[in-house]
Amino acid sequence: MKILTCSAHLQHLEGILRKSLPIALPVFGAVLNINRGNPGHFEVLVDKWPEFGAVLARPSGEVASGDMEHCRRGVARRPGTCQVCSEQPWWEVLGWDLGVLGSSRELHCWVPWKQGPVGGTGVGLGDAEGTPGVRVGSLSPSHVDLLNETWPYGGNARSRRFLAEILGRFPQVCLQDGSGQPLAWVLTDHFGTGTHSYTLPEHRRHGHMQVALTVAAQRAHARGFPTFG
Repeated sequence: MKILTCSAHLQHLEGILRKSLPIALPVFGAVLNINRGNPGHFEVLVDKWPEFGAVLARPSGEVASGDMEHCRRGVARRPGTCQVCSEQPWWEVLGWDLGVLGSSRELHCWVPWKQGPVGGTGVGLGDAEGTPGVRVGSLSPSHVDLLNETWPYGGNARSRRFLAEILGRFPQVCLQDGSGQPLAWVLTDHFGTGTHSYTLPEHRRHGHMQVALTVAAQRAHARGFPTFG
C-alpha cells in the first residue's frame, strides 16, 4: 500500500472522506488529526492513488503491535453494490481494536451524508443544577490513575499507558468543582472519537455529562470534526 505524505493529497483525501460520512468515520478522524498537526503520529495508507479502494490509518512508521495494536482502522471496497440504493458500492469497515477496545468488523454502504450543525449557540454551566462553582477545566497527568480506575477497559498497566498517551495528545473536557477536582470528563483519541466519558458516582444526576459532551462537541465542530450521536 502507498503511504500518503503529500499535504495536498491528505487534504484531498479529507474532502473525499467528509463527503462519504458516516461510513468513513473509522478513518476520517485520524485523517483530520493528521491534517491538524498529527498529534498522534499517525499515517494513512491507500491501495492506490488517486482512485483508491481501501484506506488504512495506523501509527506512523510501524506495524501495529503491543500497546498500539488497537490503533489501526480502515475501510475497504468490496465487489458489488448496496442492495438498498443499488448505485452505491459496498464498503467493508475494518476495526482492529485488539486487546483494549475489543474488535469490530461490519459491512456498510458508502453513502453521502450531510452533517447538521451542533445544536444550540452555547452551553451554560447553570445546566449542571445543584452544584454551584462548577467550571470547565482540563485533566492533568496526575489524573491518569483516576482515569484508569474508572475506564471499563482499564485497571492494568497497558490501559494506563494508553490513557496517559491520549490525555497528553488529544483534546479533552473536564468539569471541576471549586477546588479544581474533576467531577466529569470526556476524552478523545487518535480517531477523534470519544474514548472515556465518565461522571463520578457522587456527582451524577446533575447534568454534568450533558454539559461536558456539549462543550466537547462544540470544540470539535470548531476544529472541523463531525459531531454525531
